[in-house]
Amino acid sequence: MNKHYYVAIMAGGIGSRFWPKSRTSFPKQFLDILNTGKTLIQWTYERYLDFIPAENIYIVTSEEYVPIVKKQLRSVSEENIIAEPSRKNTAPCVAYISFKLQQKDPKASLIVAPSDHIVMDTKAFEKVSLQALDFANHTKSLVTLGIKPGYPNTGYGYIQYETMAVADNIYKVKTFTEKPNLELAKTFLASGDFLWNAGIFIWRVQDVINAFEKYEPEMFDLFAAEREKFNTPGEKAAIDGIYPLCTNISIDYAIMEKANNVYVIPSSFGWSDLGTWNSAYDNLEKDYLGNAVTGKNVLVIDAVKCMVSAPDNKLLVLQGLDDFIVVDTKDALLICKKDKEQQIKEYVAEVRRNIGDGFL
Repeated sequence: MNKHYYVAIMAGGIGSRFWPKSRTSFPKQFLDILNTGKTLIQWTYERYLDFIPAENIYIVTSEEYVPIVKKQLRSVSEENIIAEPSRKNTAPCVAYISFKLQQKDPKASLIVAPSDHIVMDTKAFEKVSLQALDFANHTKSLVTLGIKPGYPNTGYGYIQYETMAVADNIYKVKTFTEKPNLELAKTFLASGDFLWNAGIFIWRVQDVINAFEKYEPEMFDLFAAEREKFNTPGEKAAIDGIYPLCTNISIDYAIMEKANNVYVIPSSFGWSDLGTWNSAYDNLEKDYLGNAVTGKNVLVIDAVKCMVSAPDNKLLVLQGLDDFIVVDTKDALLICKKDKEQQIKEYVAEVRRNIGDGFL
């Protein structure tokens, strides 16, 4: 294994589209959504152990989730669990780990990855990740992994790329597009030069820091001014001072959409971002009527194509439902048409406005 290769697993999100199972106090990355016996963050961590030194795998999470990370990833040292004092999206998260690693290892190369995605073909994933690391090291490029789309999904971002490869299956990125409507997604698919944005980024730490200096100079200045304190007892106080001043912005908007040295590798490794109940449905076993059920005591009668999640100690009897999401927990129940799943965030906002935060 290359001692200069690192991974930062981002685990600070709240997973509101998986409400009511995912809660602010215990979000989806810490849940066993697919009933596998392991949580999503455990699967993600183990995915990298085959080709990244264990001591080089970092978890970046919110301060409130540090105890959960420690409990679920017992082999990860406390020094490798990085606590963000507030949620400021992914750009400050990337800046933090990048400056920290630069102080530790100036030759560091980094994979930045979400904690709540699934990958079915881990060998293919390892191969493309190492290819990306090698390319980034030799070309000073910012690399992302794009997923070959199987259908016009409106819940993913898209990456358009040049048709001429610059290396074996590596292409220059033309544009990033946020979640499109259905007609636009169909157009993207038909064109043949669009990929789903997996949100996995690979680069040399020095190169992404250079990109921050060029495209997000204010954020760069905040971290650069305190860089000598990283990996020292003064780090926490420095970060507590930096984060309130950081812009709330994603790494996609802050860097990737602006930089001219961004490349993509079209990939197929059984990927899903597991961002919604429909994506969970896609990855679960179904009965002969197309129902995906988690919960030991669920009785389904004359129902088809439903996504059902219930506690093992609770009896659910469902009759006559067609294409519904049904999620039951000890204190909340969601019943929602599957084609309305993108509105679950809005329903959560309605709960907050009308009932308060007690169920969130």
